[in-house]
Amino acid sequence: MTRYRIATKPYLPYPGERLARRKGLGGEFYELRPYAPGDEVRKVHWRAYAKTGRLYTRLETAPERVRFRIHLDESESMRLFGKLAYGEEVARLLLKLARQEDAFARLERGRPEAFRRGPGVLVLITDGLDPLPWPKILPRRVVLVQVLAPGEVSPPLEEALLRDVETGETLPVGPEEAWAYREALEAHLKALRLLALLRGRYALLKVGEPPLPALLRQGVVEPL
Repeated sequence: MTRYRIATKPYLPYPGERLARRKGLGGEFYELRPYAPGDEVRKVHWRAYAKTGRLYTRLETAPERVRFRIHLDESESMRLFGKLAYGEEVARLLLKLARQEDAFARLERGRPEAFRRGPGVLVLITDGLDPLPWPKILPRRVVLVQVLAPGEVSPPLEEALLRDVETGETLPVGPEEAWAYREALEAHLKALRLLALLRGRYALLKVGEPPLPALLRQGVVEPL
């Protein structure tokens, strides 16, 4: 049976977060040093030997057990279109995976700006639609899972009356406003995705789709 874990290393080329920056075994490349008696033969860097005629030992970074904080957004917008119930399903799945590495991982609930700060990786499940200063709110180590309803991603191009559940304001819209909304949403999603990938991982899930395949496809979950 395949086992999975939450991927926490930033997807874009920033320093990794899962690995400690110290020498050890079992991680990523750290440095080469001259071979010394007693070094494992399997750690000899044969390409360096081929180039220099000298033996070198490959040193690696030591794996570090990661800590998780999982937060489910319960803002008013998440209570529309089944997003909160779907987010609960996603949160339970990610909590189960997190506890394979961190037995103390817990699921917290509340508005995005109210999540508990602390060490480790924040796993935030949200629709990301609140007008918040996301670069300041998201910590340096984050896995952002954005949950949207299919109709929010691709609204119908017809006349309608929209109501902002956060403020109570209403706004009549037509095809032009729907196109403007799509363009604004696309720009917002792109900015959130880039921000999250610089600090960890990102996935966009649509209500109703099976969570695990979507998280695997988008790199938030990976095989052990």
